[in-house]
Amino acid sequence: MAKKKQQRSTNDEFNLPKEKAATLADQLGGDVLAKLKAAKQDMVADEKAKEEERIAKAAFERKQREKNMSFEELLDQYGDKGSKF
Repeated sequence: MAKKKQQRSTNDEFNLPKEKAATLADQLGGDVLAKLKAAKQDMVADEKAKEEERIAKAAFERKQREKNMSFEELLDQYGDKGSKF
């Protein structure tokens, strides 16, 4: 039990009162915080553009595969589902 009491006392030394605790945003300057927010927005926009590009590329490749299918493969895939004039 003596060890547990010692650990508690050392953990209490590092706890700051809530009114004195400074956040990272408070510690950083306004310019640095603005740059970080702008960088985050750029990264989100880039990620969104990459995802849209990936989806478009997958659709294009799917159309190309279907275009290059033989009549037998198309018949196996669609069967009698085709519309009649």
